[in-house]
Amino acid sequence: MGREIGLIVLASLLMLCATSQSQAAAAPARNPAAAHSSAPEVRSSSALILDETNSAVLYAKQADLATPIASITKLMTALVVIEAGQPLDEELQITAEDRSSGKGAYSRLPVGAKLSRGDLLHLALMSSENRAAHALGRNYAGGLPACVRAMNAKAQALHMTSTHFVDPSGLSSENVASPFDLAKLVIAAAQDPTIRDYSTDGRYAVQIGRHMLEFRNTNSLVSNPTWDIIVQKTGYIAEAGRCLVLKTMIEGRAVVIVLLDSFGKYTRTADARRIRTWMESALHADGGGAASGASTLAGSPPGAADR
Repeated sequence: MGREIGLIVLASLLMLCATSQSQAAAAPARNPAAAHSSAPEVRSSSALILDETNSAVLYAKQADLATPIASITKLMTALVVIEAGQPLDEELQITAEDRSSGKGAYSRLPVGAKLSRGDLLHLALMSSENRAAHALGRNYAGGLPACVRAMNAKAQALHMTSTHFVDPSGLSSENVASPFDLAKLVIAAAQDPTIRDYSTDGRYAVQIGRHMLEFRNTNSLVSNPTWDIIVQKTGYIAEAGRCLVLKTMIEGRAVVIVLLDSFGKYTRTADARRIRTWMESALHADGGGAASGASTLAGSPPGAADR
């Protein structure tokens, strides 16, 4: 049933994207249930709030604009690696090829470290380990070029029409997608139990030589017991700003949140908190019913407004 709902939402997203005005920054549709606050206070440059429960866009801001997505890329890397059926218990080694330079290229995995494919996948999703993601791509059947081709092919299969990948870690600013496209990626990733478990794990330790090295989740919300997060991923490079995507439960509703190009270290998580507060207030005001004033995916797109 979850997969069928996901497919319905993906199809609905296509209908909305086809009618969306790409040159304008989209604003939320009026929601009578939240008349006291017609829109959440979102400071990220681009954003999308999708109520997957009733296939409704609750808020959109530059949601069809493709921009760099940084380590959100790793969700797609994980999808193609898992779908390739490569054994997660196979031992792989970090090599000099997995080293990258530049802002955001930090890694705690030393060259020579040996970990299972599952461990590398875990660290890539949970703590956004760049060398782990690169090693996964390098050890993909056919090598790194084949992995990137698979990522772009999967994007096409998910109808992510403005998406393009050139590397599996997200360190390249040429990895781009729109919030509408990333909503499709989040919904697809949420179908996989391994991605769900790894991306929402609070901490994880791996053995490097004689030592145990502990990693923590890059998203502080996963350790907050008041949040029920199904899948999530953070990202950052200078060109992308701070990014965050997640699927979470709010008042019993499955909600996908996409936040791109947030300025400052804490803006993306603060935006997510403000969104949840806004939704809770709206649903309580409506007696717990659907956000009846939201723009449904099968209907007209939200109107244009200033960014």
